[in-house]
Amino acid sequence: MLFCFYKEAAQDWSDTEVILRWQELFKASHLAQRFIRGASLDRGEKGKLKELIDLWRERLMDISWFMRCLNESIARQANAEDNCTGRFWEGRFKSQALLDEKALAACMAYVDLNPICASIAKTPEDSDHTSIQQRIRAATSGGQPKDLLPLVGGERLNMPKGLPFQLDHYLELVDWSGRHLDPKKRGAISEDTPPILNRLGISAKHWLYLNRNFESRFKGLVGSVEAVRQACIQLDKHWAHGVSDCRRFLSAPSS
Repeated sequence: MLFCFYKEAAQDWSDTEVILRWQELFKASHLAQRFIRGASLDRGEKGKLKELIDLWRERLMDISWFMRCLNESIARQANAEDNCTGRFWEGRFKSQALLDEKALAACMAYVDLNPICASIAKTPEDSDHTSIQQRIRAATSGGQPKDLLPLVGGERLNMPKGLPFQLDHYLELVDWSGRHLDPKKRGAISEDTPPILNRLGISAKHWLYLNRNFESRFKGLVGSVEAVRQACIQLDKHWAHGVSDCRRFLSAPSS
């Protein structure tokens, strides 16, 4: 994504990088295009180009400008599909600073529960176009989605890059929250729905073992018993338990 939330990063961009980034969104001025091609500019042209680059740099790290561009593109597409005119969203966007892990978890769960609040879905795993659905689908195969920042657990030494929650804890948090939504909301997770880890067939104990020992203990294939068995049949390989006490997740030898 071209938008940059940190001013420090944008301030480090060279003039050329600012122009190239801007050109990915809009058509740059003739003056900027000449500069990119290596043409010589006189003093007045350099001054004018400097003003443009400063303006573009500011806009590329401005969340309001980012939302303006996003709103316009979505509105154009929606209006073309519905053969109408007007704004796509009624109100102005909100920008809130998430100051700690509790705020981060609350924001993530709020967004992931939107389809349930709107009564579009009954459970998180049925909520299309949400990050939690992607995480659930990856979790049932014994992993995490590659295109999302992983959930890496609590703060510790040599902590890998990722969100400071355990995946099973976050799934349970969202599932619990979905059962206690505001009564004014149209939807909620039914109280008689089984807990999410039970629904997905994930053992919290074995999930933690898999997650903590993923690189060291598991080679070749990782997944449920049936998933590994079927993969080995297709690959014409023998399959074996990754560890004796791990009944849910297995690994197949890489050769």
